[in-house]
Amino acid sequence: MESHCNDNLRALLEMTEMMQALADKGDLERQDASCGAVFGQLRDTAYKLRGLAEAEMSRHLLRTKVPG
Repeated sequence: MESHCNDNLRALLEMTEMMQALADKGDLERQDASCGAVFGQLRDTAYKLRGLAEAEMSRHLLRTKVPG
């Protein structure tokens, strides 16, 4: 079960990389400030999701190392 969960978290990490790339591309090609706000929100969300996924994977790793 944990392996499947970590697989899903790894997929989420890949997705956040795509989100960050899209935010960068969107910023470069935007037409106005409101587009910048949308892509800024996308970037912020990607960073938050990445942090949550990495923290969860770390917790899983610690759980497997703790005896008992």
